[in-house]
Amino acid sequence: MASLICTKDTSSCNNPKGSRKNVCAVSRRRNRRSLSLAKGLPLTSDKWRPDHAALRSGMMPGDSNMTSIVQRIARQALVTFRSPPRVGEEAGKSFLENQSKLKSLMTEVRAADLKLAPRRGDDSSPGVSPPLPYHHHHHHHHGGPPVTYMHICETDQFSMGVFLLKSGASIPLHDHPGMHGMLKVLYGKVRISCFDRLERPAGGTQAAAAAPALPPTQMGSLRRSLLRSIDEYTEESGPCVLSPDQDNLHRIDAVDGPTAFMDILAPPYDPDEDRDCHYYKVLAEGNARDTEQKEKEVWLLEISQPADFWCGGEPYPGPEVCL
Repeated sequence: MASLICTKDTSSCNNPKGSRKNVCAVSRRRNRRSLSLAKGLPLTSDKWRPDHAALRSGMMPGDSNMTSIVQRIARQALVTFRSPPRVGEEAGKSFLENQSKLKSLMTEVRAADLKLAPRRGDDSSPGVSPPLPYHHHHHHHHGGPPVTYMHICETDQFSMGVFLLKSGASIPLHDHPGMHGMLKVLYGKVRISCFDRLERPAGGTQAAAAAPALPPTQMGSLRRSLLRSIDEYTEESGPCVLSPDQDNLHRIDAVDGPTAFMDILAPPYDPDEDRDCHYYKVLAEGNARDTEQKEKEVWLLEISQPADFWCGGEPYPGPEVCL
């Protein structure tokens, strides 16, 4: 039987003195195994060995009608992403069935299940830490970060948390290298623009003519992509799903006020495993591939993290998760 690893409130990670070792799902390691969108946050990274017999059966010990939806989501994510398809691999029947179960659970979750109260546009976001000083430009900003993150849990297989966006805030266009993901709005509304990475052009004259004119030093940062969709999601919507090959790049905008969404990434960002977060901007749009679907080929330029975006942290107030 695997030992229980629990996390209830990430503030306990920030104050290790007097706290038990197993309070957080993983030990604190800054700037290594972390959610790159929230660089500098005290996220987690202990290696945990699950009960593989329980995982194979899809049953986890301790489940009952009283088990929180957050706990059930975390356990289903652990089952779903124990061996996910990699880049270019076709998803097998077992993965698709478990992913469907996870989507169903994510569809059910609401802000109240995480003890989150929807915020108004004038809310001061209580409990938000000061901007994190991992980029020198941050100290020029006032009024707190536009986006904050509540860490729920993390294993080698997946990370789970909540992003909270202030009114008018955006998470810039970014990627998830070799990763799966699932996003479920808890309150408010978001607009998500999803892109696929296309193969780099072979360097023929046609491809070169279609590419934007850039200085030679920037040509290596140019990416040919496909804008697949721009959709709006609310708490009544099902989750937005991404995979290593489809909808892997996205931009997320808060629409008509503050918003929050639960976010699962599998495996977690980890620069040491070539899973760092890269940011992009759209340079030029090509012709629509399909008028009905409105898919468009676009050119993206990889850029540094935009100066107007940074992410703070705040404690997770919801039910504990034990894996």
